[in-house]
Amino acid sequence: MSRRKIVVVLHYFGQMPLVGVAMEGMHYVLGLKRLGYDVWYVEDNGANPYSPQQNSIHWDSRHNWGFIKGLMERFGMADRWAYWDPTQPELYQGLGRQRVFELFAGADALINLCGTTIMREEHMKCPVRVLVDTDPGFEQIKMAAGDAGSRAYIDAHTHHWTIGENLGAADCPVPLGHINWIRTRPPVVLDAWQPDYDTATSHYSTIATWQHGAKNIELGGVSYQWSKHVNFQRFLDLPSRRREKFRLAMITPNPEVDRTVRDRGWDLVAPVPVSDTFDHYAAFIRASRGEFTVAKDIYVRPRTGWFSDRSVCYLASGRPVITQATGFEAHVPTGRGLFHFHDWDDIFAALDAIESDYAGQCRAARAVAGDCFDSDKVLKRSMQAIGL
Repeated sequence: MSRRKIVVVLHYFGQMPLVGVAMEGMHYVLGLKRLGYDVWYVEDNGANPYSPQQNSIHWDSRHNWGFIKGLMERFGMADRWAYWDPTQPELYQGLGRQRVFELFAGADALINLCGTTIMREEHMKCPVRVLVDTDPGFEQIKMAAGDAGSRAYIDAHTHHWTIGENLGAADCPVPLGHINWIRTRPPVVLDAWQPDYDTATSHYSTIATWQHGAKNIELGGVSYQWSKHVNFQRFLDLPSRRREKFRLAMITPNPEVDRTVRDRGWDLVAPVPVSDTFDHYAAFIRASRGEFTVAKDIYVRPRTGWFSDRSVCYLASGRPVITQATGFEAHVPTGRGLFHFHDWDDIFAALDAIESDYAGQCRAARAVAGDCFDSDKVLKRSMQAIGL
């Protein structure tokens, strides 16, 4: 009997203890476990812990590593995690430092999800180091511009996955350079989400951040914003143009934006209570009529093919999704359960289709999750592509 291959997943959901962030990582951890791999979760990027309640970094990491511990216990992975505590640099919560270093040296693969960890000497002992690019366009453009740091960061990995499924297509100008980018999708573990086909739900919703700015970038004289706010602003009048109700779980950057969003008819709710526990997060999604969301400018105009790891949670919960076109629609079927839009007419047509057969569209959403984003399929293909 051959031994199970050891895979270590690196992510950052202890640093950022919100379930909306965490399930991106947990879908890899649980999905690889389902495929028979010997899976471990390690968080050792050294980033300062963030407190969602305070909306700032803080110096007491007990809640951060406790969040990892609780989520791993919930999903049957109680003894398979470690958190490098930046407030006490010699301390690894969970497995302990020596065991973590043994894992790195003995693992068959490291999965560096979101590229959250810069590879150090201990990571380089693992023969297969996979960078999972979840922000397609950004690093590719930086590297093409001759950014030495970006190239070193990317080249420290032996294999490269990207959820930019449209990278390399004729309508996507993003340069790929010397890297063989293996296209993939955000996986979802279907068993983690209980589909609900209740027709009494009221609001279409999403969970999002209004504005980012740290990773804006230029390509061919065109500037792209690593932010959703430019596209939220385009469609902010949606509640006044439809009879349906719309909700945003979001922290706005200032009172003016808060007032503008509310005045346009959106039900604005605090995101932290929505995402502090898995039960709260899943309940928020199930209580939604579906998801309406936009994408970051850097994904939309360059047509990278990005798709949201949060939207797959809606789909798996049996909630239809209306999301902005990024090029993903060239690779994933839309029109039942999942809808893409470019303009107002597309949005109105999607809402009409959902409302005319709501129960059927809910079942179709779950089917899309199973057909297109099931971790059993997505991760199997990705692991086979790297020989594991």
